[in-house]
Amino acid sequence: MDITGLWSLQCMMFLLTGAGAILKRKGILKDSGKTVLTDAVLYFFLPCNIINSFRMKFDSKILLRFGAVLFLSVFVQIVSYILSRILYNKKPDSAKRVLQYATIVSNSGFLGLPIAEGIYGAEGMMYASIFIIPMRIMMWSAGIACFTESPNFKSVVKKIAVHPCIVAVYIGLFLLLFQAPIQALNAGIMIYLPSWLHTIINILGLALDRAVRSAGNCTTALTMLLIGMMLSEVSLKSLFHRDALFISLMRLAILPFLTLLLCRFFHIESYLTAICVLMTGMPAGSTSAILAAKYDCDYVFATKCVVISTLLSMLTIPLWSMGIS
Repeated sequence: MDITGLWSLQCMMFLLTGAGAILKRKGILKDSGKTVLTDAVLYFFLPCNIINSFRMKFDSKILLRFGAVLFLSVFVQIVSYILSRILYNKKPDSAKRVLQYATIVSNSGFLGLPIAEGIYGAEGMMYASIFIIPMRIMMWSAGIACFTESPNFKSVVKKIAVHPCIVAVYIGLFLLLFQAPIQALNAGIMIYLPSWLHTIINILGLALDRAVRSAGNCTTALTMLLIGMMLSEVSLKSLFHRDALFISLMRLAILPFLTLLLCRFFHIESYLTAICVLMTGMPAGSTSAILAAKYDCDYVFATKCVVISTLLSMLTIPLWSMGIS
């Protein structure tokens, strides 16, 4: 992506974020609306966008890239987990748990996927969707264990297997890998159907395709509006907490830099390196504040970590993108 296009994307994100903040401060978007929009993005719009990202011609090179991305992602999650266990032992327990979770879990699913699509297109988003699978596994296992007892294996598998974004990956992979047999089967069946039924099926199929594409195209706008709503709720003067700045440094600079070194060590191609570094360098996961409040941790501090890291990511994301490209 050229520099002009990158900064154009960044300006668009700032404008949408500002719109979300203004609408929240004016009372047009309320707290209840934020919850509804968040669920709508996670359970409908983002899965549609993931499915769209898998719509391309399949070749064996894609499978090799999937394997490379998954391998690297697992490596990154192991490094993140080790760092979360050794860096914060001198912190108060309530802050320690927040910092550990924020080191393990980023906002790569909610914020990273739309940005990956904006910078690297549908193919970039497809690889980004694969990259975050190990992070989701850690989120529902080691991540939850930061706040409470480790969940049992059955509950972890259930949460991961039926997560809408993971289901969207299943659907996308199926459509990508079996596109030729599906087309052949469809053509074979259509021969034996009456023309009127053939017409109805074509209309419904086209309508479904357009509905999924249209819903997926809404993801970035809704995501940035929600980020703006979140930013509007915290005073800028109160954001500059030392530990919140440290976790921002960890998420936005240290971890992506380590990912870049790993990519160079394993000779990962530049295109995949850029996507992996971008997804690693996402801000702290917004679920940090939600879980902190639920399990009587310092949710105010957790909110600061999410907000300041999100604000700073608006600067680091284009820097990493330009630096690697």
